[in-house]
Amino acid sequence: MPILFTMRIGTSGPGQRTSPARILVVDDDPAVRAVVRMRLEAEGYLVWEASSGEDALRLVEARGLPHLAIVDVMMPGMSGFELAEKVQAWCDLPIVMLTGVNDEQAVVRSIRLFAEDYVTKPFRPLELIARVERVLRRVGEFAYDLDEVLQVDGRLAVDFEHQRVFVEGQPVSLTPTETKLLYILMRSAGRPVSNNYILQRLWPGEERYEDVLRVHIYRLRQKIEPDPRSPQYLVTERDMGYCFIGPGQDDGS
Repeated sequence: MPILFTMRIGTSGPGQRTSPARILVVDDDPAVRAVVRMRLEAEGYLVWEASSGEDALRLVEARGLPHLAIVDVMMPGMSGFELAEKVQAWCDLPIVMLTGVNDEQAVVRSIRLFAEDYVTKPFRPLELIARVERVLRRVGEFAYDLDEVLQVDGRLAVDFEHQRVFVEGQPVSLTPTETKLLYILMRSAGRPVSNNYILQRLWPGEERYEDVLRVHIYRLRQKIEPDPRSPQYLVTERDMGYCFIGPGQDDGS
């Protein structure tokens, strides 16, 4: 079954979420999952549980993406790092990693490569909640409807799972990098996203340059824009970065 999700174009500030944020908790310890679920549900979040990385991927495949994932680093089979790498190869899912208290290397790797934040075990549940709330505020509202294809407007639709867009009804394939780039920009639709942030999310832990990013923007525009020389979806914000413009939004230029 394909991963089914789309999003409503647009953002909203803290406290304006239109439905409960979905949090995926991935840990092989049922006691940890139970404590985290109880605390998150008390704060109004919708919680999904998975006991392994493999179970987490199956859950996402069946239900679509959560708004945030809490992932244990050390799990039998697929590790938290491997799970994060698989998911973030095609989307920009915010992740809070759970690490051992003495595992300094895991903490450093978590922040450099995958995580928006981390919490060391044993942890205080209220601290975890505070970090989850901080990450959700940072990334902003990004609501999903569990439909197969995101219809941006009458001309453009996006199918992230199958790495393609539909332009005037015709399928156009995207590369993995183009898919993730479009995902990052659409998550912040209507707001500029800095070059540094995009580079960090596209190639975590690697050295990349703005010239490389411009090449991918150029190629993506060639595929989705009516006139790539005068883009209406992927707009350059001078000295800031790029902005995805959805229906009814103004780039301010």
